[in-house]
Amino acid sequence: MKILIFGATGATGQCLVEQALELGYEVTAFARNPSAITYEHPLLKVVRGDVLEPALVNTAMAGQDAVLCALGVQSFSDTNVLSTGMKNIIAAMEKSGTRRIVCESSLGVGDSRQQTGFIFGKIIVPLVFKGLFKDKERQENLLCQSQLDWVIVRPARLTNGPGKGVYKAVVDRSKAGSQISRADVAAFMLEQLKCEKYLKQKVVIAD
Repeated sequence: MKILIFGATGATGQCLVEQALELGYEVTAFARNPSAITYEHPLLKVVRGDVLEPALVNTAMAGQDAVLCALGVQSFSDTNVLSTGMKNIIAAMEKSGTRRIVCESSLGVGDSRQQTGFIFGKIIVPLVFKGLFKDKERQENLLCQSQLDWVIVRPARLTNGPGKGVYKAVVDRSKAGSQISRADVAAFMLEQLKCEKYLKQKVVIAD
């Protein structure tokens, strides 16, 4: 399977690249700064690109079987990078015939706000992450409205600890745990490439 990874230089993205290669996938890492990817592997191809440039996204998408999206932004202020990037990704997938996409979002986005604690959901999100989470919601909505085979993954607070290989996945509105390692998020996302269980669902995951 050939996989195109957006956000490959981010913390979760790096986990995705390494784990996908360990599973034997052919990986294309899409990065604005390819030099940030120091991992070397015969099945890894690193391409320079900006997700806001449709032509570059189209070129990278050609021949891909699936997409993993772990896009992030440097600022928590108002942004449209995630939603604009997703719009370009969807268009490129439709053009190339690539159907499966697994996208990392966040617990607290959209209707998952009530699954967070009071401090995070009622104070931190409105005061700190308001602009970012609005764009994440737009990003999610674009996927939901598409005809692609999508899975949206909403992890709890991310940590850099080692993967445990054990996590709770919630698709209803029940409470989940408070945190999860990026390594486990990556493992869960990769599982969804061949799993139909959470197809076209928004999944909260925590350890």
